[in-house]
Parts: sequence; C-alpha cells; structure tokens
Amino acid sequence: MSYLSRKKGQSYLFEQVYDLLVQRIERREWKAHEKLPSIRQLALELQVHRLTVFKAFQQLKQQNKVYVKDKAGYYVQAGIAQEEYSDEPLVNAYPKQNLLSALQSAAVDYHLTQALIDPSLLPNQYFSDYVKKVFDLYPKVLSTYAPVEGDSELRDSLARYFTRTCRTYVSPEQLLITTGAQQAIHLIALSFLKPRDVVMLERPSYSAAIDTFRAQGAHIVTTDITESGYDMDALELTMKACRPRLFYMNPTFHNPTGAVVPADQRKRLVELAEQYRCLIIEDDTYPDIYFENKPVPPVYTFDTAESVVYIRSFSKYVSPGLRIAAVICPPVLMNVLVTAKSLADNGSPLLNQKIFLHYFESDRLQQHFDKLRIALQIRKEVMEEELSRTDWKWVSPGGGLNLWVQLPAEQDVNRLLASALERSVSFVPGSYFDSENRTSTHIRLSYSYLNETRLREGIRRLVEAGRIYN
Repeated sequence: MSYLSRKKGQSYLFEQVYDLLVQRIERREWKAHEKLPSIRQLALELQVHRLTVFKAFQQLKQQNKVYVKDKAGYYVQAGIAQEEYSDEPLVNAYPKQNLLSALQSAAVDYHLTQALIDPSLLPNQYFSDYVKKVFDLYPKVLSTYAPVEGDSELRDSLARYFTRTCRTYVSPEQLLITTGAQQAIHLIALSFLKPRDVVMLERPSYSAAIDTFRAQGAHIVTTDITESGYDMDALELTMKACRPRLFYMNPTFHNPTGAVVPADQRKRLVELAEQYRCLIIEDDTYPDIYFENKPVPPVYTFDTAESVVYIRSFSKYVSPGLRIAAVICPPVLMNVLVTAKSLADNGSPLLNQKIFLHYFESDRLQQHFDKLRIALQIRKEVMEEELSRTDWKWVSPGGGLNLWVQLPAEQDVNRLLASALERSVSFVPGSYFDSENRTSTHIRLSYSYLNETRLREGIRRLVEAGRIYN
C-alpha cells in the first residue's frame, strides 16, 4: 500500500510525489549529476500511476532541479540548494538561512548594516522609571503568563491608537501581539503557505522576509519598486499570471530603498488583491520616522474586503529590547495565527507588554518622537554630505533609517565589501535584498546606529575602500 494520500485524487498525488522527490534531493540521497530512478521504478516503489511520477518529474525540470539527457533519463541539476547545506539527516528539506544577520554580526567598528536606533537617542533613564512603575502596578507580573493573543490592556490601548491614527476602526479582537515584526512574518508564512505556493515580493525586498518565505518552500515572484512606487500594469499582469497566495510589501519608507508608495496605488492594490484572491501582508516599520511630511495612510486603511494583514513593529524606535509588534488581522484568519503563535512561544512575555503599554502611552514618549526625527535627519544629512564627494547616486529618503546607494557600473560590490571589512566598516550589498540573486550595483547604508562623528569616519573609510581597489 502506498504511503501517499489519495484523498484528493491524482493531482494531489502528483504534488506529494514532487515534494517527496525534492526532499530526497535536498537530503542528498541523489547528488549533482546523479541519475534518478526511472519513472517505472518510482511508480512501483510509491504504488502510483506512472503518469503521476512523470508529472512530478516535469515539475522538477521546470523548477530547474533536474535536467534530461536524451533517451537516458532525469539527472540532478548541479548547484541547487542542497549542495550548500549539511548532510545531517534531520535538516529540513527547505534549508534555513539569514544572510543579513550573519553580516550584521561581523566584528567591525563601523556598522553601516545596523538599521537600529542608536541607544543614546532613546530616553533610557525615563524608560527605567516605567519599569519600576510596572512592578508597583503588577506585583505578580513575573508569575503570570500573558494570553497567547497578547495582554488585554495592551490590545485595548493599541486598538484605540490605531483607530485614532489610521482613522479606521480597530477592535482588540483584531490584534495579535508578537515578539517583533520578524516573528509576525514567520507566523504568517507558517500559517498561510504550503510548499510551492506563490509569494510575490517587491524587488528589492527585506532580506529576512525573503529567507523566511524561501525556507517555507514558497515559489517567489517579484514586482519592482521604485521612487514612484510600482508599475501597476506590470504588477497586475504578475498577479493575473502567477496568482500569488501572498504579496509581502513594505510600502512606507521601504527597506531598503526608502520609497513611499503613493495613495492611489495603495487603493488600487487592495482592489487587485480582492480580484485575484491574494492576501496582502503590509509590513509597516517606520511610519513615525518621517523628516518633513507624514506618510500617506497604510494600505490597510483602504481595505474593505479583508484582504490585508497589517504588521506594525514598535521595536525600532520605541524600545528594541522589548520586541513588541502588533498584527491587525481579518477575524476569519485570526484563529490560525493565534494557533501558530501558541505553538511558537505560547504568548509574548507579559512583563515586556506591560512596560511597553505604560511607556508608549506616556506624553513624554510622544514628545520624544519629535526629537528623534530631528536627530535621525541630521545623521542622514551627515551621511549624504560625506557621500557627495563621490560619484555614487541615491534618492534622499523622506524617512526611515537607510540610504539606498547606487555605485558606478564598473565598481564591484563584493570587492568593495571585502575592502571595507578590512577597514572595519560593514554595509549590506544590494544582492541581499534580491530574491532572484541578481548582481546589484546598489548597497544599503544605515545612518541610524552611529553618532555623527563615527558616521563621518565610517563613510570616509568606506569611500577610501572604494578608491583603493579601483
């Protein structure tokens, strides 16, 4: 008796055979250029029809995991993912990586990779006062778990906050508290994707999101994002042709480009999402980090058909140590996310949520945002002043934490990175933000982590690195 399920017919069996073959290739049961068993042999082994195996082989060929030798059979393609990973038999068929995290851990003195707020810019003494206040208000806070969906007081407070700032009613029942935006992205991938589901991403896109969706076995398609937003005609053609399950986007002070998608495109996006039954995942990390003009309302506020899941992180500029983010989710999907959250950690720490609750609601913190915006704008201008001595190009962002810089075509980014690391400076190559792994002449420089003096020195060293090897 075959161990493959027949509950959904032959088409379902073909998908299972494909998954099984991918797993065996990823586990290196067959190595590069090694011939796979014949269709007849696998059909007998799995007790399925030969046509089922043939369709699975054709899918492997389309995905460039195998190639065909005329009249000889199917062979494993060289250079696919399993060549890069461990022989450990318990490693998942879809290997995990986080390229950005690895680069950010480099032992250098001038981190231009860190899209984090300099701790000295946050009101740390004031923050510590609220820690003491929380223990007075909740003496048993360390002895209690929070509900999986999040502390009820915090969800009430954030529901009022979102209703006021987004001008769209949000109920506490629509909110899930997560340990940062990264956990939210991970929970969404686990909850709503199965292997080979299509996920649409911006190009470029957040590196860790690319790695998360790829680790879930998703098939990634892209749509370009520029200073003007999206080419909506091209975006619709991609949706129509590929029927993505999810579209992960970062439309406000986009990471890494700094772009802001205009309001008319946001409205059209939710119409397309409803038309093509695609769930939009809106990652909104920097809406309060603007320098002159407030950004347009989130895509979520244009949604009338429950087509948007909205992720709002407060980690970057309120308190990175607390790792608080909120997900606004359509009620029909909330139970699935809450279950995934319960399996991940059974709820974010209650102490963190209570501290954040009282700290975030304080007048002092809201006033601090104005000072923070000014400080970050000054650092951005310092970076731009130093870079103005080069022939590098960029569009000055209206907010966020990063500068997306284009190098001259003849400048090799990887060589520049190696030269910069020798001078104790790090940056993020543009290829890290490209799910298609294309060579890029862009780099991302973060101006938020170093103070003005160290920022100047770091950029000068980077520019020197570029001149030396050229």
